Formats: sequence, C-alpha cells, structure tokens
Amino acid sequence: MNIQLIRNATLVIQYAGKKFLVDPFLAEQGVYPPFSPSLRDDQMNPLVGLPVPVKDIIDVDAVIVTHLHLDHYDDAAKQLLPKDIKMFVQNEEDAVQVKQDGFVNVEVLQENTLFEGIQLIKTKGEHGRGEILQRTGQVCGIVLKHPEEKNLYIVGDTVWYSAVQEVIDTHQPQVIVVNGGDNQFLEGGSLVMGKEDIYEVYQAAPQAPILSVHMEAVNHWALSRAELKSYATEKGMSDRLLVPEDGEAYTF
Repeated sequence: MNIQLIRNATLVIQYAGKKFLVDPFLAEQGVYPPFSPSLRDDQMNPLVGLPVPVKDIIDVDAVIVTHLHLDHYDDAAKQLLPKDIKMFVQNEEDAVQVKQDGFVNVEVLQENTLFEGIQLIKTKGEHGRGEILQRTGQVCGIVLKHPEEKNLYIVGDTVWYSAVQEVIDTHQPQVIVVNGGDNQFLEGGSLVMGKEDIYEVYQAAPQAPILSVHMEAVNHWALSRAELKSYATEKGMSDRLLVPEDGEAYTF
C-alpha cells in the first residue's frame, strides 16, 4: 500500500492494485471563506495550494467521501471528477446529494462493502463532543482489508472515543490515518483529534504506524505539525507517528 497526503484529509491510496481518492478537497488556494467563528477568521480557505497537479489526483479507480463538509468534498471536486467515477458515501442522505451533483455511480458504504476484491468497512465517528455534534452532523471512517495488504484504518473526522477503540480492537489495523489538526470553533472544543487523542490511538494500537493528516490546511486548525512532533517526542511515540507534509507519500 502507498498513502499520499494531498492536503487536509485528501489522500490518494494505492491498495491491492486499485487507487482510491479520499475526501477530495480540490480548490485552488484561498477561494472559500473562512470557517467561522474560529481562529484565523481573516484567512481564506484552503490556506495552501495543491502540491501535485489535479489530473494526477483524480486519476483513480474510486472515490471515498466520509462526509460532505466543504473541506472533504468541495465545489472543485464536483466539477473536476468524472461523473461516472465510482463514489462511495456514508449514507443515503449523502448519496442523494452526490447524485444531485451529477454523479451516476454512487454507492452507500456498509460494514461489508466489496470493491474489486477489497473489503470496505464503514466505521463510526463523532465530529466533536457534546452540543457541537448537532452542528457537525454525521461522519464516518473506513477500514480497508485485502489478503495481500495490511489492514488500513482511515479514522476520519472524529475525536477519540469508545467506537474508535472498538474498531482497533475488532479489525486490528496495521496502518492508521488520523485527522489530527485539532480543528475548533471558538466555542465547542475539538472537532477532530488533538494530540491527546492521537496518543490514545498510539496506546490502543501498539504496533501500527500512525499518519496524522488534516493539518494546517483550513483556517480553524489548532494543532500544528511542529507542536505535534514535539509532543510525540515528549511522549516517546515518534517511532510510529508520521506527520506528512502536503504531497508526501509512504509505502507500507
């Protein structure tokens, strides 16, 4: 398997001979308004440009959209992706919207979805804690399995909670991708994992390398790559925690 971070939560994953695009956020730098009220309310999103040409990003076999927030599925993605490409979404509500956007090959992920011999397992997520969940809505993660590959867990936009532990216990992922920017609004707390959440993942999966993505790409991030790396050193988890730059890829 090869995992390339494009930007934010956008990944290109080569797995068991197939190529997946996860959470396509494909606009040019600075074309969307800031997420508000939050940090850096004067900065337009995305904060950074794409590190590779769009044509290379969208040259895939299938797209996985964990939820429909702008920084995971944007107007540029709707325009640039071929309308007949395979689109996997989390539920029927999202499927209706994606079909309205013109896509004709849309499938709702289940716990036993199969695509070209690859098992796609939808997992639960909580996009924050407490009352903010009424605003953030439903999200998912996904586990990929194939006999010739390591089990891959893409955690998605979630904080650490019991369901993440359950996925790790049940599926024994050998590679884990977390969304680790600790993104926040001014009130409501963390929307995705902060450094303490990532440490929980590290402790729960004592063998798996962990990639932290979803960092420094949209205005409401609260955890920098530098701070996470410093915390990883302090906690002794630098041996398995990878903090890729945009465009960087790893093979497992």
